[in-house]
Amino acid sequence: MIAYITELKNDNFKDFISKDLTLVDIWAPWCNPCVLISPIVDEISSEYLGKLSVGKLNADENIETVTELGVRNIPTLLLYKDGEIVDKLVGSISKQKLVDMITNHL
Repeated sequence: MIAYITELKNDNFKDFISKDLTLVDIWAPWCNPCVLISPIVDEISSEYLGKLSVGKLNADENIETVTELGVRNIPTLLLYKDGEIVDKLVGSISKQKLVDMITNHL
């Protein structure tokens, strides 16, 4: 499977989320739940290609953005529509829960 993921950083984050519908996965390499949901996020990036842009933001390397967002727990999945947060999931989640969140905003 090919994943269509944009690596997000402090300097490209705002531009990335300004697109139509975007999913941001805030994670860290030491976070076990982050590692477990990563393949789910990768699958979503492929299955919703053309309908949804997916990016991953390493919390350890992008503290400025994480602080601005007020993220206290990871993994955090933020769904943006035209630059505004429209939905959010925190912690370990199922693929179906993520699919439900996305389809509610398509």
